Amino acid sequence: MIPAAPGHDGPPALWVEDDAEDVATRACQLIEAACPGSGPVVLGVATGATPVRTYERLVASRFARRIAHLVLLDEYVDVPAEDPGRFRSTIERLVADPLGLPSARVHVPPAADPSDEACARFEASLVALGGVDVQLLGIGRNGHVGFNEPGSPLQSRTRRVTLAATTVADNAGSVRVGGRVAVTQGLGTILDARSLVLLATGRHKARALAAAVSGEVTPSVPASVMQLHPRGAVIADVDAASELKPRPFRSGPPTPDVTRSCSERPS
Repeated sequence: MIPAAPGHDGPPALWVEDDAEDVATRACQLIEAACPGSGPVVLGVATGATPVRTYERLVASRFARRIAHLVLLDEYVDVPAEDPGRFRSTIERLVADPLGLPSARVHVPPAADPSDEACARFEASLVALGGVDVQLLGIGRNGHVGFNEPGSPLQSRTRRVTLAATTVADNAGSVRVGGRVAVTQGLGTILDARSLVLLATGRHKARALAAAVSGEVTPSVPASVMQLHPRGAVIADVDAASELKPRPFRSGPPTPDVTRSCSERPS
């Protein structure tokens, strides 16, 4: 179980690992530890390069059989459905297909119709699932999580968004056309998950990570909402953690033996 913050909120639990491989191993372990018991799990998934190693370990673990539904953070609106860079395609290839999950169990914000009504229906569908058990997150260079760009309200819900220029530039090449308009879970939606696990690797994420977990909670740094969640964890490699400022983080305890199924690197 991810250690709870004293009171309603507080700094997230923090693990600093030697490299991206160890970050992935720890992430897989924490996802399992956040879901005790033997029942089905609703897993929130992120895209990008950082979580790929985590997914490789996760689908090969004993825990994988418990994953019943996948919930994506976001999706492009202006990218054709057949583009392999679409996030649904990515998650189906990396996670759903290896697990044998049908498309109906992969839940994506409504990119085909990102109207307020469709976004509200998506929110209702998450409630009908019983909520997200653990949400995996990344962090953008500008501090975004999901596609919640700087300035996003801290209690925002699923909605259509226009992406910041830095995000468009960072994602250039991952899609053939478009990539400037998306639909994303809001920060308030993300906070509804029972546990949050944020991954950060590389020195290019260091400034954003420091602002998110060592600075103030502010819409200008969307990832700072990690500090509002009672069961949040940050796993960073030494490069991403290089600019963290001293503050009373909850230390990451040794991972329970129950997570040994995720501890080996896939061949």
